[in-house]
Amino acid sequence: MVWLIFLVSAAVLVLAAMKLAEYGDVIAYRTNLGGMFIGTLLMAGATSLPEFLTAINSLQQDVPGLAAGNMLGSNMFNMLLLGVLGLVFFRQRVLRRVAMKHALTGSVATLLIALATFFILADIDARIGWLGLDSLLLMLAYLGGVWLIRSNDGGGGDAGEVEEIPGMPSLRHALIGFTLASAVLVAASPFLVSSSAEIAEITGLGAGFVGAVLVALITSLPELIAVIAAVRIGAYDMAVGNLFGSNVFNMFALGFTDVFYTQGRFLGVIDPRFALVGLLGLLLTCLGLISNQARLERRIWLVEIDALLLVVGYFVGVALLYAWGIGI
Repeated sequence: MVWLIFLVSAAVLVLAAMKLAEYGDVIAYRTNLGGMFIGTLLMAGATSLPEFLTAINSLQQDVPGLAAGNMLGSNMFNMLLLGVLGLVFFRQRVLRRVAMKHALTGSVATLLIALATFFILADIDARIGWLGLDSLLLMLAYLGGVWLIRSNDGGGGDAGEVEEIPGMPSLRHALIGFTLASAVLVAASPFLVSSSAEIAEITGLGAGFVGAVLVALITSLPELIAVIAAVRIGAYDMAVGNLFGSNVFNMFALGFTDVFYTQGRFLGVIDPRFALVGLLGLLLTCLGLISNQARLERRIWLVEIDALLLVVGYFVGVALLYAWGIGI
């Protein structure tokens, strides 16, 4: 029964997140935001909302390890998706098409992941009110990164320059759809969390490992759908920006989760062994950033070397997490 609840709640969550991303795209278009800004921030925030809601429900059900594993593990999975994109769409050479355009976004992602990992290991017991100082600094770093990305985005324009696309919903329609999809996500997340925690207990894998691998995979499926759709229409900026931007948003969500954790500092209750998950996400994000910037023309047959390294690196990382018994 628990597996059925998990599968049904996961399917509902993924479908709702897909609609969320779809309506988020319409809202971004109707409000005439920049193309890179859409993928990096709005689309990334929309597709990363399942991670955040799952984290909040994990706290309510007293499984903080599931929350931490989910958000840190999603960073790893997003870079796996970047590698898969490079392998599947090898003719388009996705990793080469947007070279230099996402250096800032990838750099902000590496900074935030490094900060989060540092705070988990440093265990700085300082608070402002009930919020940990480390969480506040993480959120401030995110806001600074968003400002930099927005300042350096050359997209956007005057509202009057937006051309009408036949069949596209109105802004009002999109806002209502976005709100309804968000409500479905809120309703489905508790079932996903409770069933995941029970699966962790049944299998003996631990909430942290299940969160870093299984739940991270489920909550990251909207990113997969969004980036494939973006690549198919040639929106390479949005595809790559969504993946790097999701890592940026995940670390903001990790800090913002502390707002809902009133028993103490959220980063302070995370097992230091989760730093390995953070470091693996950091290494893969750095590799993804290098892949995005390097102008490598040589391939092994039709395989992008750096894309292959991202895929192999992810599965090696999962094997390490299992060997370390993260969250068990």
